[in-house]
Amino acid sequence: MPYADLVFTGGPVFTADTVRSRAGSVAVTDGRIVAVSPGDLRDLVGPSTEVVDLAGRMLIPGFQDAHVHPVWGGLDMLRCDLSELGTASEYLAAIGGYVRAHEDDEWILGGGWQMSAFPGGTPTAAALDAVTGDRPAFFPNRDGHGAWVNSAALRRAGIDRDTPDPADGRIERDADGGPSGTLHEGAMALVNRLLPDEPLERLTEALRHGQRYLHSFGITGWQDAIVGSYGDAGDPGPAYLAAAADGTLTARVVGAIWWDRTKGLEQIPSILERRERSRGGRFAARSVKVMQDGVAENFTASMLEPYCDGHGHFTDNSGISFVAPEILNEAVPLLDAEGFQLHFHAIGDRAVRECLDAVEHAIARNGRSDNRHHIAHIQVVHPEDIRRFRDLGVAANMQSLWATYEPQMVELTLPFLGDPRSAWQYPFGDLLRHGAVLAAGSDWSVSTPDPMAAIHTAVNRRAAPGYEEGDYEDAFLPEQAIDLATSLTAYTAGSAWVNHLDDVTGTIEVGKYADLAVLDRDPFAGPADQIGATRTLQTFVEGERVYAAPDA
Repeated sequence: MPYADLVFTGGPVFTADTVRSRAGSVAVTDGRIVAVSPGDLRDLVGPSTEVVDLAGRMLIPGFQDAHVHPVWGGLDMLRCDLSELGTASEYLAAIGGYVRAHEDDEWILGGGWQMSAFPGGTPTAAALDAVTGDRPAFFPNRDGHGAWVNSAALRRAGIDRDTPDPADGRIERDADGGPSGTLHEGAMALVNRLLPDEPLERLTEALRHGQRYLHSFGITGWQDAIVGSYGDAGDPGPAYLAAAADGTLTARVVGAIWWDRTKGLEQIPSILERRERSRGGRFAARSVKVMQDGVAENFTASMLEPYCDGHGHFTDNSGISFVAPEILNEAVPLLDAEGFQLHFHAIGDRAVRECLDAVEHAIARNGRSDNRHHIAHIQVVHPEDIRRFRDLGVAANMQSLWATYEPQMVELTLPFLGDPRSAWQYPFGDLLRHGAVLAAGSDWSVSTPDPMAAIHTAVNRRAAPGYEEGDYEDAFLPEQAIDLATSLTAYTAGSAWVNHLDDVTGTIEVGKYADLAVLDRDPFAGPADQIGATRTLQTFVEGERVYAAPDA
């Protein structure tokens, strides 16, 4: 065998293969893995071979994020980014500084606030008015399911006490019935339809920022969970195609084409056409994203039983199914027959069941396929539906960072779910025990894209070091914890499987692309409560270094 271009040696290698074998050296030539060995592969080291001495640190397959929004995350970095702050006063101070520094902007745009920073999770226009003045302001919250707006934005959109709530959302109101400054779900569209379009150059700049940030966490591929026009950030699709064309797209990306919930089956021909024109280089939009419900914190996640009032009594609200089941049960078989993967957002137990039912309809009509449908978030899953993931071949797309005690869970979720639903949350252990395929993602910019922080939470059911919010000592439903190897495999081989990239990535095996990450330690060798302290030192795509930490 000729000399290799690149050899990693001197540390443990987590292969993520079917038996999770461990190795000690890996050789790469022309972007592909050519040897995996427990030895040192010194015979493949020649005069021009680059040797990466792991020095006891771990080499893993590159992480793949199965549910993320990198263009929008990058755009947040370019706007007034509140995601690193945590209190109302910090938000207002940052917004005031941004307003003063951007005097020529027609709109004040940003986002990333968390609901737990405000009473009831609902900030007011009056507070925002004090720092924004007469220019309209629009700030989606961290999960993207609500927005904080000022009085100028409400006036410009014509929202007043007589404005009805849209079918797929809610206008938060004050005691007199007037809009108070928070818009939930579809109500956001009343304002964001007025926002100026972001030019392609701005979106490609945002993609570069987002890609660079994800590479710094060892992420080499992902599924962009919305390719289409949604919210306040524009359509990421053209930015991916532009980056693929000019060679600046260094990650492997699958795009999930947005299913417009205001339309029905008539949109399928346009989705087919979009798939044909949305491929190039390392990008291909071959999935369809269906957002079936909202989130539990604003009571729009779709539940089988109504929400509680915080005192254990049922209300008359059981959330919103954004796509009527009769439409979903027709659309999913049609899309499945066309070879699309369905990427569902489902938070509540009714939404999860509706998505599973739709896949069952597709199987009954079309037979079983290899489309690899998956349901993201899976916050509340009825116990009767756990086994159906395996039976129907639906992957469980975990955002495991959220499976912990933190203020939003304690203050805005648990009192309103009540028993027994509170104990049905993020049932990763049960899904694993029933044989479901596990994939993993972050939903960045909703939360950090750091895979090791999410893996830490999956293993410990506690927040990783540096990510704690509040002083909570107990593990959150510890019986649903999964082991480190399973969680690490979900974030590599599992997500590669969902992305239909498992034939070329996701594991460290001869013949696969050298999409790899070097960690700063072997997380298996230390205590479980330090897993989340693990950092990425270097990231490689096809053997090319796309990230190196300063101390690498």
